[in-house]
Amino acid sequence: MADIREWRGQPVVDEKGHRIGTLESVYVETSTDEPCFATVMTGMTKRRLAFVPLNGSVAGPGYLRVPYPKAKVKQAPAIGTDDILPATDEPEVFAYYELPYATGAGGERRLARR
Repeated sequence: MADIREWRGQPVVDEKGHRIGTLESVYVETSTDEPCFATVMTGMTKRRLAFVPLNGSVAGPGYLRVPYPKAKVKQAPAIGTDDILPATDEPEVFAYYELPYATGAGGERRLARR
């Protein structure tokens, strides 16, 4: 899934094929530069970028399917369309999806936007 960064603007759907939004950006693990989370543009009037893990995602013809229900992603931690995730908010994103979180050995942040 290393080419996921080229999918910006493609539809993101849940495990049942329901459209969640549009892929806006990819956050990578800083230690490996591997895609870890995507931000999905949601909302019609109040646009926001909701975070969703990329583990278990499948790229299909013209869409990215994530293994989470639409309702869960829509309630996920989010940032404004012009914002970047602050380092202090990283643990909340991981905790929402019940994923383990730890900073780098020197306290480095774990995610970087690409």
